[in-house]
Amino acid sequence: MSWSVTVVGIGADGWDGLPPAARRAVEGAEVLRGSARQLDLLPPAVTAERVPWPSPMAPALAGLPTAHPGRRVVVLASGDPMLSGVGTSLVRLFGTGAVAVVPHPSSVSLACARLGWAVEETAVVPVVGRPVELVAPHVTPGRRLLVLGPDGRTPAVLAARLRDWGYGASRLTVLAQLGGPAEQRVSGTAAGWPHPETDPLVVTAVEVVADPGTVPLPTTPGLPDEAYAHDGQLTKRDVRAVTLARLAPLPGQLLWDVGAGAGSIGIEWMRVHPSCRAVAVESHPERAARISRNASRLGVPGLQVVEGRAPGALAGLPRPDAVFVGGGATVPGLLETCWAALAPGGRLVVNAVTLESEALLAGWRARHGGSLTRLSVAHAEPVGSFTSFKTALPVTIWSGVR
Repeated sequence: MSWSVTVVGIGADGWDGLPPAARRAVEGAEVLRGSARQLDLLPPAVTAERVPWPSPMAPALAGLPTAHPGRRVVVLASGDPMLSGVGTSLVRLFGTGAVAVVPHPSSVSLACARLGWAVEETAVVPVVGRPVELVAPHVTPGRRLLVLGPDGRTPAVLAARLRDWGYGASRLTVLAQLGGPAEQRVSGTAAGWPHPETDPLVVTAVEVVADPGTVPLPTTPGLPDEAYAHDGQLTKRDVRAVTLARLAPLPGQLLWDVGAGAGSIGIEWMRVHPSCRAVAVESHPERAARISRNASRLGVPGLQVVEGRAPGALAGLPRPDAVFVGGGATVPGLLETCWAALAPGGRLVVNAVTLESEALLAGWRARHGGSLTRLSVAHAEPVGSFTSFKTALPVTIWSGVR
């Protein structure tokens, strides 16, 4: 008989809050796995062996099929097991056929019920085991966020980040022990948040309000150039927006940003959707370090930075869905390597500003088709007491689909 496990969601109200199906599953277990806190929520009448998770937990999850041979195992999960919970981890490890889930109202549903917020209009940002900077792309005026953090320090850390980003006026509501007899609620602004630590079982709700003078940063491509620290090696705002339109970011897809400079293309690719991934390849050590700082500050700390010179540095990278070459197009074999790495339907976009690079792209278009576009951008700047347009170097863009 194949191995299987049942996952039961349980709230802060413990046994009293479990529906009949969940109680039957727990009462029928021979082994109960969960955190010490979750196991303590069950009454003494539940006689199954109680085994708390060790730390780290991941190896114990992977070894679950052999840990209790021939015994009925029930795993306890906080709230909805499929919302950033152990249920998703077990399904990922063993497949849907091996995991039965008995859900419970999630902390998200309970928080929205307390606040009077529509669930579908609220952005949920889990930062359990992940950097709190992931909240940054969601921080725009008027948005409502629910941040799911690992412990009671999360609200204070989040408040500090909001102040740094120019959103100290945002209102925070911390909801602890939701659904349980010890449920708590604390409110305040990010600028004046007085609590270094709260109850560890918290959800932090944020009503985003910008401070005076704060310029919101959207998730659409074309952030202001001032959003980036750089040494001049930066794809400028207008060209960047056009370039990303041709790269066509899609949820879950991977970009190679080759010759990344300040990392702006990879960063804005990832800001489009939380599941977008990118690898920035940069040969200059100082620029590579700067890319990581830009990525963290702009809310995509998961951007992978590879320090090295392409095409050699591309070896062993996961297969991309799109590739951008912002410099070095004339390096022998670079375009061929990038093109060959793409799966059918993958996009390659190359920008050039020199005659040599343009000539290369013209030949590339003759062999592979695609489109060749010259983009000229002029900005109004003062000339004495008057104003005139100053034209930047024109950029030639080749884009094609494999």
